[in-house]
Amino acid sequence: GTTGCVSWQFNQKGVIVIDGEDLDEDSVMMEALDAGAEDFSAEEGIFEIYTDPDSFDDVREKLTSAGYEFMEAQVQMVPQNYMTISGEDNLKNMQKMLEVMEDNDDIQNVWHNWEQE
Repeated sequence: GTTGCVSWQFNQKGVIVIDGEDLDEDSVMMEALDAGAEDFSAEEGIFEIYTDPDSFDDVREKLTSAGYEFMEAQVQMVPQNYMTISGEDNLKNMQKMLEVMEDNDDIQNVWHNWEQE
């Protein structure tokens, strides 16, 4: 494909990830939404906060001021839907392709919609 040929399948979002193991989910969610976040999800002790790209810096600064430390905080391309890959050979090939792209110095970011089972 050509550059950007699948970009329509992704939305640009600010993504902030917090280790929520020792935190109260409701409190973090309320602070994130009050700070301007668009969405919040919690899964297996990890909190993901989604923002509009234009308000990402403000939300990140407000949460930093509130004392939160981030596992990750950046503007990303978030898939609109996810695909699963089956078959051991297909899984190995996908992992190898992602590793090759991530190791390439000319590639800045790798975004995909592959969801591992």
